[in-house]
Amino acid sequence: MKFFIKTMGCQMNEYDSDLISQDLITLGWERTERIEEADLVVVLTCTVRKKPEHKAYSFIGRVSALKRKKPDMIIAVAGCVAQQKKEEIIEKFPEVDLVIGARDTLRFRDIFQRFLLKKEKIVSVCLDTAFRRPSLIKGYFKGKVTAFVSVMEGCNNFCTYCIVPYVRGREISRPLDDILEEVRFLVSEGVKEVTLLGQNVNSYKWKDIDFPELLKRVSKIEGLWRLRFTTSHPKDLSERLIRCFGEIENLCPHIHLPFQAGSNRILKLMNRRYTKEQYLELIEKLRKVRPDIAITADVMVGFPGETEKDFEETIDLIKKVEFDNLFSFKYTDRPGTVAERMEGKVDEKEKTRRLIKLQEIQKQITLKKNKQLEGKEVEVLVEGISKKGGQYTGRTPTNKVVNFTSDYNLIGNLVKVKIEEAYANSLIGKYVGKIR
Repeated sequence: MKFFIKTMGCQMNEYDSDLISQDLITLGWERTERIEEADLVVVLTCTVRKKPEHKAYSFIGRVSALKRKKPDMIIAVAGCVAQQKKEEIIEKFPEVDLVIGARDTLRFRDIFQRFLLKKEKIVSVCLDTAFRRPSLIKGYFKGKVTAFVSVMEGCNNFCTYCIVPYVRGREISRPLDDILEEVRFLVSEGVKEVTLLGQNVNSYKWKDIDFPELLKRVSKIEGLWRLRFTTSHPKDLSERLIRCFGEIENLCPHIHLPFQAGSNRILKLMNRRYTKEQYLELIEKLRKVRPDIAITADVMVGFPGETEKDFEETIDLIKKVEFDNLFSFKYTDRPGTVAERMEGKVDEKEKTRRLIKLQEIQKQITLKKNKQLEGKEVEVLVEGISKKGGQYTGRTPTNKVVNFTSDYNLIGNLVKVKIEEAYANSLIGKYVGKIR
């Protein structure tokens, strides 16, 4: 029996994909990359923004059509859309057999076994599900250089635009020993870089272990070359966590620190609980501890009530910080959030204008920062072959993508590359030599 997994949206879904895959393999299933061969199709969905939600519906529609030709196929819809829509998914797509909420992906194996036993449709969307030890299968991560490890789930912040607390539940932290065991296993399988995941990793707390202490414990695992984490909330970025960038040798000099808006008025409407000035102070502290740190962020335009003056304050913050990169998007109503009910919605055409302007400014900043690397040697962890083929691809400690050619097999190695050409999205270089 074969299964196919379609992953949409966030890095958390990529982690859940590995979690579910290993569960299924322990039950005797085999993964396939050809959906036509699959006896089971699992769709991992995201609803943080409208676009990935629409993509999920489109894909479920295509799989449903496939099942009408192959009636014995099992379709499971999991993740945030499943959590939000529940029974509505089966009403809209009668071919779907299982609807498994975002938190209940942690119980996928048990839920799936129950379905196989009774062959009745299941909707399981419990938000009280606790972490469990994942199925860790020897050989599953063979050939993988990087991996994700979830350390906490959920969010207690309730930003007015965000649906995460409603579909991922309240914050729960994973037991320290389970995290350490999983990272050790990944390293034993050949993984060189691990990214710790959570909707707000800064809030991690297990007994007397907080997030800075967790980072220190994980960083000491022998054979772990690089350590990253995402995502951080500015209001919870402590002095101790900032100091980690100067104290932990294998912690990469990169932080993703969403700011969302540069206007204090809009930040207050968003319930972000920090000001523009406080955010800039955090950036200053980070750069003082680690001058070479790369800073990326999320930002939105067109939040309800955003004026041209508010938007220009966002542009001002972008110019002051000079982010290495930005993930920028237009505000869209998410069902059940406070912002959905707010007045002063910005016209779609105006949102598009603002987004284009913002992205153009950031593109120039990113290009300028990348151009500064031309002629310099950088450290690259080689992850594989680039999508275009014929080149190796990897990332610098600051998370910049580097493509280069070499006659040697370098996947999984740490190498020196001299940057010859810099673009907004990647760097092109020449192989210099192996570090290890």
